[in-house]
Amino acid sequence: MRVLILEDEQPAVERMVELLQQYDKNIVLVAAFDSVKDTVDWLKSSPHPDLIFMDIQVADGLCFDVFNQVQVQAPVIFTTAYQEYAIQAFKVNSIDYLLKPVDFKELVTAMEKYRKLFHDKKDNPVLRQEIIEGVRKMLEKPHKNRFVIKVGEHLRTVSADDILYFFSHDKTTHISTTGNRILIIDYSLDHLMEIIDNEKFFRINRQHIINREAITDIVMYSRSRLKIKLKVETPDPLIVSRDKVNSFKTWLDS
Repeated sequence: MRVLILEDEQPAVERMVELLQQYDKNIVLVAAFDSVKDTVDWLKSSPHPDLIFMDIQVADGLCFDVFNQVQVQAPVIFTTAYQEYAIQAFKVNSIDYLLKPVDFKELVTAMEKYRKLFHDKKDNPVLRQEIIEGVRKMLEKPHKNRFVIKVGEHLRTVSADDILYFFSHDKTTHISTTGNRILIIDYSLDHLMEIIDNEKFFRINRQHIINREAITDIVMYSRSRLKIKLKVETPDPLIVSRDKVNSFKTWLDS
């Protein structure tokens, strides 16, 4: 079985490959990409695989953009970090999804469903455009533009435009605002990536999400990585992890 993975988190790719090998050692990963653009380019020039795993939200947009640019001749299993009621639409259309972090038992269930529905048939189904657009509309909620922050005994609101970067420290998420104020926020970085504007914010590594407008300089760093300088001093260097460099450049160029 030939498998393609669209996922912008390298640890998630490695985890998926490990689980697939645990399920069936004959499964072959033919390609893994972190962006819609690279996936489309590959699908236009290569034989399509037997099965595709797609993270719903990747660095340069939603994975549904793939279907707008190329006719995908393979069934798809979607992955996502958060349970959304809208994703139930996949189930009723014989399309499955997995919640991150992917559990082996859930993967087995999805793979058995795939084998039952598609693997033993000569033709692979094409994901219908009306299904894609219907699910896209349900998933694309308005971006969160304001956050309620507790400051002592008081509640304050902070505009997303005033947030220079989000960061995680000691299992707590913080924001740095204009004026260099550091405040605690009740969201994980994973959750934030689901609700903030991904054209404005980018997760450069596991600890940091930065605002495009806060960037003042980008310099080359060791081992093909990039170092980001913002309008404010940061306690730790802001380094774009190696597996995100390409998608970061795509994001900058979008």
